[in-house]
Amino acid sequence: MQFPRVHCPECRRPTATRPIAERPGKGRLWRHDRPGERVKYQGALVSCRSSGADVDLPNMGHQLEIGEDGDEVTGAPEPMLF
Repeated sequence: MQFPRVHCPECRRPTATRPIAERPGKGRLWRHDRPGERVKYQGALVSCRSSGADVDLPNMGHQLEIGEDGDEVTGAPEPMLF
């Protein structure tokens, strides 16, 4: 299963985000390390402060637009894989 990735608001690292049940359009960041932190702390895992934070998921809850002739409007986002 692939989860969408969003940039962490703290360290800007692309991080997998799992959807939150009953909260459409919201996700929770997986635990991740800040870039370069393992070098500072002799290889220890040091989680980013935003690990586990709630974030907005990209393209979730997007309403598809329908053209006048009933065809979908071009340029609609592709469905996301979970």
